[in-house]
Amino acid sequence: MEEHNNKPVVHLISKPENMLKTIYTAARTCYSADMPINIYNASDDEEKMLKLIERVVGSGHYSVIEHIQVTFAISNVSRACTHQLVRHRHMSFSQKSQRYVKEKGQFDYLIPPTIEKNEELKQKFIDFMGEISQKYTEFVEAGIPAEDARAVLPNACATSIVTSMNLRELIHVANLRLCTRAQYEIRMMVKAMCDELIKVEPWLKPYLVPKCERLGYCDEDKSCGRKQKLEL
Repeated sequence: MEEHNNKPVVHLISKPENMLKTIYTAARTCYSADMPINIYNASDDEEKMLKLIERVVGSGHYSVIEHIQVTFAISNVSRACTHQLVRHRHMSFSQKSQRYVKEKGQFDYLIPPTIEKNEELKQKFIDFMGEISQKYTEFVEAGIPAEDARAVLPNACATSIVTSMNLRELIHVANLRLCTRAQYEIRMMVKAMCDELIKVEPWLKPYLVPKCERLGYCDEDKSCGRKQKLEL
């Protein structure tokens, strides 16, 4: 039986060089008579910077983290996954186009884990992807534009996307999409995004977590039991 790699491929390709100092400077400027550039140049105490950032962000003053922009290159994710991602606000996207990029031969696709673990259903899924690929090729070879032939392509179709967002939005996305209630694939993709950033900015780990970790309780309609549910 054909093997598929269902793991998202995620790389952090851009971030500010001095992320911590930039956020600290923005936060400290609100409470200082000194010029921001002087605050920036004098900032070398990491513990001091982290304490102020924790206090300011913990108080809900998120504007200071909006100065940070990060960019990720993402591939081997399904169109279903990116359809969820692009619904988030305050983000920029550049995605592989099904209008301009024609599929040649069998298109790449992702198999949902619930189907993957059932050998019989998995084979039916693979066979059906083959049938769709044949129809797509038939339409293209008959002169149908790719932008119209793509109408038969499924949500399982693999795609690539470059996305950028400020740190406030990334934290928001992480809080929502790392929740066990989020769909499996986007949860894995966002986890990979967070892991990539935490590798180079480990101080962000407490922020890039499911929302229940930050709230201290679960506010979902249906809870996984990780945290006590908020009773209204």
